Amino acid sequence: MANTLLTPQEITREALRVLHAKLNFVKRINRQYEDRFAQSGGKIGATLNIRKPPRYTVSSGPNLSTQDATESYIPLTVSSQKHVDMTFSSYEQTMQIDDFSKRFIEPAMAQLASYIENDALSMYKSIWTQVGSPTNPANALRPFLQARQRMNNNLAPLDGQRSMLLNTDTSVEVVDSLKGLFQSSNQIAKQYEEGMMGRTAGFDWLENTLLPNQTPGTLAGTILVNGASQTGATLIADGATASTAALKQGDIFTLPGVYGVHRETRQAFGYLQQFVCTSDATADGSGNLSIGISPSIITTGAFQTVTASPADNAALAFAGTASTPYGVNLAFHKDAFTFASCDLIDVSKYGAWGAREVFDGISLRLARQYAIGTDTIPTRIDVLYGYTTLYPELAARVANQPAS
Repeated sequence: MANTLLTPQEITREALRVLHAKLNFVKRINRQYEDRFAQSGGKIGATLNIRKPPRYTVSSGPNLSTQDATESYIPLTVSSQKHVDMTFSSYEQTMQIDDFSKRFIEPAMAQLASYIENDALSMYKSIWTQVGSPTNPANALRPFLQARQRMNNNLAPLDGQRSMLLNTDTSVEVVDSLKGLFQSSNQIAKQYEEGMMGRTAGFDWLENTLLPNQTPGTLAGTILVNGASQTGATLIADGATASTAALKQGDIFTLPGVYGVHRETRQAFGYLQQFVCTSDATADGSGNLSIGISPSIITTGAFQTVTASPADNAALAFAGTASTPYGVNLAFHKDAFTFASCDLIDVSKYGAWGAREVFDGISLRLARQYAIGTDTIPTRIDVLYGYTTLYPELAARVANQPAS
């Protein structure tokens, strides 16, 4: 039987299968395939609106107190196009798909998966809940149980879709300390899945080498609230030392007397509400700075987040040490984050051989063209995607001291 070239569809399906298997984080979060681009093809910059359900307060007594049913939306911009570019000889593309996959597709998709994961894991900076210690290793179960507690208090579903993603430093510490807990018999087969460690304490535990460290800003001076009764997503402060890197996106702090509340009953928890800086903040020459924060300071109503607004001159207490990196591990429910992929334009109508395939919310496009002068087939595999944090309250960071 004469050898025939592998078809674009065969290569694309196999590439998508391998990519999905290597996406440790992305395949465990909410994934949305945007099929409205199936015909025309998507472009960088397209924005999708992800609907969030309305929230209400409960009234007491016989009198009617109606509320508007207000739905909110989270904009998700499809802003990242990543691709792997290869050239094959016509001989190499006559191989069996298994051999071709092992030699060419697997290393290419490992690279592509790393870039996608690295992008998506930057969403940790939007999470305001943090437990553990930036100055000690995470080598006991307690901080992970605290992450579970905070997620439970924030109404994360108990539906078996929670994951605990560990950086490599913590993986060494925690597996040695807790190895006796990873013994669920129905998990034995999954030990061969890349990165899978087991399930305990309500989480699937996995290792991911791409989890970044958080490096706080200079935090110089004594940063104080500038003005009483502040609410909203911006906090005005003063008392800092002039610096372009006073605060960094992802820095976490608390405010005295500002406690978190239950999202349904609005009853106070016994711990201070944590806030995360949503962007870098610069302190001017007088030490003033404007800090973008999440969650917003909301003291009443259906979306109440805290017991009270901070007092004037209240001091911000930051996690970690100025300009000193600390490790981040990530506990999350599937719906804390969302990843959206859409079809790129089908280039086969422009003379290239192409194929598009979708699997589990991820769309991949392959395009190739024969180069007669060299008897080779230049090939590219592309993915177009975006990601955003959908429900930050359904996730928690576990800090750890990096290994020296």
